[in-house]
Amino acid sequence: MPIHIIFAILTFCMMLATATAQASLKLPETVKVDPAALTAEPMCDPIISAAWREAQEIEGVKIEASPGCSPDNPAWIVAAVKGTNNISMDTLMKTGLSPDAILKTDDLDGDGDPDRIIIKLEIMELNGKTPDFPGVLPTFDIAPGIQPGAWVFAPKGSGMSTENFESIRANPLLRLPSPVIRVEVGDIVQIVLENTHYFPHSIHLHGVDHPFSHGEHGGQDGVPQTSEIELMPGERRIYEFQARQPGTMFYHCHVQTHTHLAMGLAGMIIVEENKPNNWLQTLNIGGGHVRHPSVAVREQFDQEYDLHYHSMDKELGNIIKKYNDPRLIARDMNRRYKITESKEDYFTLNGLSFPYTLRESLIIVEPDQKIKLRLLNSGGEQIAVHTHGHHATITHYDGVEHNPMAQIMRDVFDIAPAQRLDLKLETVNDGKHSYGEGDWLIHDHREKGFTTDGMAEGGSISSIVYTSYLGENGMPKTSHFGIDLSHFFTKEYYEGRLPVWQDLDEWASLGSPAGQTGLDTATQTALLNALYGLLAGLLIYLIFTKWGQIKLSTISAISRLKSPKGSNHNG
Repeated sequence: MPIHIIFAILTFCMMLATATAQASLKLPETVKVDPAALTAEPMCDPIISAAWREAQEIEGVKIEASPGCSPDNPAWIVAAVKGTNNISMDTLMKTGLSPDAILKTDDLDGDGDPDRIIIKLEIMELNGKTPDFPGVLPTFDIAPGIQPGAWVFAPKGSGMSTENFESIRANPLLRLPSPVIRVEVGDIVQIVLENTHYFPHSIHLHGVDHPFSHGEHGGQDGVPQTSEIELMPGERRIYEFQARQPGTMFYHCHVQTHTHLAMGLAGMIIVEENKPNNWLQTLNIGGGHVRHPSVAVREQFDQEYDLHYHSMDKELGNIIKKYNDPRLIARDMNRRYKITESKEDYFTLNGLSFPYTLRESLIIVEPDQKIKLRLLNSGGEQIAVHTHGHHATITHYDGVEHNPMAQIMRDVFDIAPAQRLDLKLETVNDGKHSYGEGDWLIHDHREKGFTTDGMAEGGSISSIVYTSYLGENGMPKTSHFGIDLSHFFTKEYYEGRLPVWQDLDEWASLGSPAGQTGLDTATQTALLNALYGLLAGLLIYLIFTKWGQIKLSTISAISRLKSPKGSNHNG
């Protein structure tokens, strides 16, 4: 190849490299994502009536106000307090519960409240594969567009698993988390588990005073390796106990616990002190606010909240979205899924993640109140719950009262997996119990607890909100601070398609970059590597084609180096 052609190619390569470097210095324009292009949701669930927020009395049951934007169905509370066997058909029809879901009879000790309690639970699947169409059914969103596969213990219902024939959204009774069960010391309690699922299951009464076995019903500790055979699909089993000690306890499936508990088969079970005329809210389905507290709680506290923290692995939940065949699900869950390699992707409070936690799981307070908080961590890792603006006192660990002289105040509460804490939260503005009125965050202080599938803000974030900071719609007031929460109520945000800070200034200085005017980094690297390869190829070509000349030139140069530099010959 003529040498001038080689020099031309080298010159072209250098010019191309220079042009590439200059192109990479050109910054793309900023574009804003148009809000009209987003799948926006109302902040409050539109199917929930605002009238549910009000304090009311139904069939003699007093229900406290719950001013959050998505309060629990008051009819559920009436049924939980009186039993589905002791309410009118009109109220029962508003619940969706089976007529035998909660049975209350027999005032055995004559103190004015029922002492024989029967609770019937089913096992239901959320966001699982269906043979009817390509999607999942029934759907339950923990945040906008976020539908993890899950299983739950659910109160026995009377209707469909969906809202209606036209909807694929889950019946409101079928939701995360499994409902809180509340009974009294001395009650004779039967939990009837009807296995409506395709896998075997059980119930372990974790922390609840119960016999290892029951003469009529066999083993009842829920553990297949020690006390009972797994409850197969279509079967039912009765777990019976008469608790002797009050406290905040835990119930969960103990079959293949590493997956069944993580999938959502877990809930709180609370044993209250025995008090006269103590009609309890036996099931707390939903947002955590106990709208009919026990007599003992009302004697000491102004309000009570059940706070159930749970985390889920996306990989595990996705298994039930892949198959209709239980054998394939069992294979992947029991033999292929490696919990030692798992990670937590979804972090929930009372079954929801931010921003939906603002709908249901706000702790709404007024100054100078005492609030009882019951916390459960049913996730696989320790959490660290932090209360902004407040220090709370730990009164009970795992259902056992801590020595009152040794009780301490903290603002971060470490809760191990399966552990329960009872807290006393006081809103006295003294700089210790409370810093004053506001919208104060309560959250898991692990950074990943702030995320939903890696996107922040998400996770189990909620707030301790004073009523002076609560809007008319039941959401915290933020607009007067210039804060707009609406972008969190779009599925695009959690799909990573919405720039987090695009609205911080008018020119969207941190918005989304438009299409690149120059070459992206990967293309630049590829081109430079190609140029380096071309140059190396040309060098090798020159060596082979000019080898003779190179050889002669090399020998000549070596000879000159070896020859004497001068001569001292005498004539």
